[in-house]
Amino acid sequence: MKKIHIIILVVIAISIAAIMGTVADSSTYASFRVALDNPGSEYHVVGKYVKDKGIEYNPAVNANKCVFYLKDNENKELKVIYKGPKPQDFEMSEQIVVTGKTEGNIFVADKILMKCPSKYNNTDDPSKTTTSNI
Repeated sequence: MKKIHIIILVVIAISIAAIMGTVADSSTYASFRVALDNPGSEYHVVGKYVKDKGIEYNPAVNANKCVFYLKDNENKELKVIYKGPKPQDFEMSEQIVVTGKTEGNIFVADKILMKCPSKYNNTDDPSKTTTSNI
């Protein structure tokens, strides 16, 4: 076999391994219902923080544990345990995306992404919307 053929086979093998690794590590957006039905799989769940139930976070005891309730887009409410510190301005977020898996009736999140209200858009009064002239 020629050297070029060996090099091409190695490049193809590395490409296949990279693609397989990416597919195996990917997760999908879902609701709590889907996540509860598939406890071993990782999902992104989009929802809103349930302010009435509060948030449990005590950095003196465990700075990497934040517990709260989230209501997904299908109005299913679930307790979320986030393995990390409470994000700044958490209570003010419009939407929250948690990434993780279910364990029993609890969603254990490894990552959290918040969509906070924009300081540039005021939907109540369009005349107060700030625009930029670039």
